[in-house]
Amino acid sequence: MSPDTKAPRVAVVTGAGGTGCGRTIARRLAADGAAVVVSDINDSGGRETARLIAQAGGRAAFCHADVGDERQARELVTFGERTFGRVTILVNNASAQLQPGAPLDHWTDAVQTDLLGAMFCTRAAIDAMRRGGGGAIVNIASISALWHGRKTPGGGIAYDVAKAGVIRLTTRLAGLAGSDSIRVNCLAPGWIDTEGPRQYWESLTADERRERGVPSRLLTTDQIADAVVRLATDETLTGRVMLWWSEDAPRIIRWGDRGYEEYEEFIPPGR
Repeated sequence: MSPDTKAPRVAVVTGAGGTGCGRTIARRLAADGAAVVVSDINDSGGRETARLIAQAGGRAAFCHADVGDERQARELVTFGERTFGRVTILVNNASAQLQPGAPLDHWTDAVQTDLLGAMFCTRAAIDAMRRGGGGAIVNIASISALWHGRKTPGGGIAYDVAKAGVIRLTTRLAGLAGSDSIRVNCLAPGWIDTEGPRQYWESLTADERRERGVPSRLLTTDQIADAVVRLATDETLTGRVMLWWSEDAPRIIRWGDRGYEEYEEFIPPGR
C-alpha cells in the first residue's frame, strides 16, 4: 500500500526545542504544509517552536519526550497519530550534549539519545507508517562518524560511535521501501552554524582554522533543513547517506560503498 499523497503530511521532529537544526527543520516542514509534532526534553523551547509555527500559519503540537526512553519514544509517535491522525515523516534529530574527552561515565548519554533514541523512535514510527500506508524517516548523523582516525583533535568518542550506528541503521533498513513503502535515509553534515560551533569557529583566525582542520565556512540550519526535506520527499532515495562537508555541495554516498576507497597495501612479514 502506498501513502495517500493527497492527505496532509504529519512530521515528528525530535530535538526541536532548541535554537538549532531541529527548530529550523520543524518550521521548514510546517511551511511546506506538514503538521508537525515538536519533541524535546526542553519544554519551554519546544513550546516556543510550536508557537512560531502557529504564528506563521502552520499546524504544530508539542510533546515532551526523552527519546532515550523506549516507552516515551513510543508515546511520542502515538501522540502524533492521536493529534493529527497519522505519522508520515520522522526526523531523528535529538542529540545529547557533546562532551569531547568526557570520562567513561558520560559515554552512555550520547549512545542512549543519539543511537538508541533513534532506534526506539524508528521502531515506533515503522508501526505507525505501516498503519498509515508508508512514510519517510530521516536520521541525522555526522561526518565525525566517518573519520578513520583523526589528524586533528575533535569529536567525542561516544558521539562518533552513536552516529556511526545511525548510519548503519539507515542502510540496513533500505528494504522497507519495497516491503512497506517506508524510506529511511540519513544526513551526515559537517560543521553547522549553531551556537557552540559558531563560537569556537569565530574565535579562530583563518590560519588557525586550516591548522586545526576547521572548515572555512559553516553550514546554515536552513541548508540542513533543505537537505532533510530532500531526503524525506525524494522517492528515488532509500537507505542512502547524504554527506555534506561544510565547504562543498552535498553528495550521496554510493550504494554498496565499502568505505575503503583509499587504503595502504599491507604485505605480511616474511613475504
